[in-house]
Amino acid sequence: MPLAGIALAPLLVSHHAPPSPRASVAAAAEAARRRRALRRVRCSATAASGGAGGEAGELSRATLLWRAAKLPIYSVALVPLTVGTAAAYNQAGVFFATRYFGLLAAAVLVITWLNLSNDVYDSDTGADKDKKESVVNIVGSRTVTRNAANISLLLGLAGLFWAFAEAGDVRFIVLVISAILCGYVYQCPPFRLSYRGLGEPLCFAAFGPLATSAFYFSNSSRSISSGAVLLPLSTTVIASSIIVGLTTTLILFCSHFHQIDGDRAVGKMSPLVKIGTKTGATIVMLGVGTLYTLLVTFGISKYLPSSCIVLAALTLPLGKWVVDYVNKNHDDNTKIFMAKYYCVRLHALFGMALASGLVLARKGILV
Repeated sequence: MPLAGIALAPLLVSHHAPPSPRASVAAAAEAARRRRALRRVRCSATAASGGAGGEAGELSRATLLWRAAKLPIYSVALVPLTVGTAAAYNQAGVFFATRYFGLLAAAVLVITWLNLSNDVYDSDTGADKDKKESVVNIVGSRTVTRNAANISLLLGLAGLFWAFAEAGDVRFIVLVISAILCGYVYQCPPFRLSYRGLGEPLCFAAFGPLATSAFYFSNSSRSISSGAVLLPLSTTVIASSIIVGLTTTLILFCSHFHQIDGDRAVGKMSPLVKIGTKTGATIVMLGVGTLYTLLVTFGISKYLPSSCIVLAALTLPLGKWVVDYVNKNHDDNTKIFMAKYYCVRLHALFGMALASGLVLARKGILV
């Protein structure tokens, strides 16, 4: 897949004596560094003025509200729930519609807490000082934002414990609370593990093995006559949860590209602060490649039905698009902002393909 090329500046040749090869290479490298620095300054100026979406040097109110709402990011609530529910249907032929939509509302509330509290604590450290779409900056009150976050979490927990009462499976509530705790130590004091570069492992665990498996177990059932009917842990749900965790982690990883300078300024050592954007683009390529390699491996091993492999393989052009886009724009702060949203599309479509494949396999279609 093509890597972004680096244009070399023309060398000024003396009429008296040609430069040495070593001097030419040094001059070319210095010219390239200056051009990249200038491009970053222009990108930062464009972003500060709102780019095409702003007027009079500011982003429009509608654009700020859209970015603050982060609606596409709520796919990270939908996908683990849907894949986990589909895995339960594939395993036992069960589907509880009321429980599914109740859990969806609860998951959305928990993600709302995650987003709002992240803005609160990034405001405390100064990481979001110049982030106009920060909810704290838009509302103008840390207290109001924090209270809204806490109310969302309490309502979400109420929905989760209601589902636990319906399912009667303690594995569900233990795993889902563990996933929430991952979100807490990710961003909240005194832990703030995301500032130590541990956000991606926590994200993988929370949304993959923990949340997806938890939602699978939420489809157990409690009966007055026969007691709890618990779903068995299967290789299918384990394989599915690994894939969901990987696609979710790609979203988080790509969200760091345009925030490197701000993160570095407040000591937030995200992976891209440590390795830089060029190496980060290579990591994205490896991550997407790993995603499809795992898909094929799980299919060959019969951990996932062939219907999952066929449908998820249809997202390959989107996966290639993500890789090409990041490789081309990794050092352009204005354009790379969109990379996380392209990863959201990949995450959502791959997850829906996986869930659809599990349902079709149960029905005997493309087994």
